[in-house]
Amino acid sequence: MIRALFIAPQHRKQAGRVVAIEGTTEKRRALRSAARRKHLLETARMLFVAKGFHQTGMAQIANASGIAVGQIYRDFANKEAIIAALCEADLAGWLEEDKLQEAVATGDSQAIRAWIERIATEEPSREDRRMMCDLLGEVGRNPIISDINRRADGRLRTSLQAALHSLAPEASDGQRAMLLDFIMSISWGMVAGLELFPQRDHERLRQYVAQLLGREIAALGA
Repeated sequence: MIRALFIAPQHRKQAGRVVAIEGTTEKRRALRSAARRKHLLETARMLFVAKGFHQTGMAQIANASGIAVGQIYRDFANKEAIIAALCEADLAGWLEEDKLQEAVATGDSQAIRAWIERIATEEPSREDRRMMCDLLGEVGRNPIISDINRRADGRLRTSLQAALHSLAPEASDGQRAMLLDFIMSISWGMVAGLELFPQRDHERLRQYVAQLLGREIAALGA
């Protein structure tokens, strides 16, 4: 590094140009890699929704995406790693942890209540519901998927605990834990209901659940 300070002027300019070119090349390579991973994840999601996780193989993902199997394995160790990447992106978008953290930090109870209501009653897309229900079945037979679910559950619980503690700091840990489990059960129940009975009036149920949650949260802080 020190030696570079003493490069002759005529070579210093050339060396700088080489570094710039190398930097540009690395940037382009990183962009191509990110685009390839994004395309692969989108393709894998489509196949998981259509065929199910268990019935989708790496060869099918390679064929549908146009990416060689060897390249896929360089990007992802296995099919479960693809699921982990999909879940990470979906979970981050769903939880909106930064917004909740800001609401908790500023004591914005209205925003916190709205966040809890959304977590409990938001209706995932048909594609997301199918993949969620498919992966739910995998949790009991695939230890890697089970671990992915455990980590996702931990992040959700951490956020819900922060939200409920901010709204009702005087409530006991047991009271908050019970309401937390209730919220998570309601959330999964809404997903299952939409998938099992799409013809029913889920909007009325969503409104009822939102009102019920409001009463339970108010009682928690009483």
